[in-house]
Amino acid sequence: TDVKMAVENANYLYTDVWTSMGREKEAAKRRKAFAKYKVDDNLVKKCADNCRILHCLPAHRGEEIEASVMESDRSIIFDQAENRLHAQKAILCSLLK
Repeated sequence: TDVKMAVENANYLYTDVWTSMGREKEAAKRRKAFAKYKVDDNLVKKCADNCRILHCLPAHRGEEIEASVMESDRSIIFDQAENRLHAQKAILCSLLK
């Protein structure tokens, strides 16, 4: 498919939730529209061997990304979240000065 061609040899895959807070009424429509973009093991196999997976969290496991991908050696999702936490803390410190 076009999606598998688009990720062929990709070094990074980044996904996000399909329905943001406050947009719950669109959830069913979005699930259907985005279903072919799910980051799963089959899609990751099309990427480069050293491909890294990102997600800004929180994730809906089994929807936009499979749990197996999130927990894989390729995932840097939790490092990404930790880095974001430190950046947000730095912003707060700066604003409180």
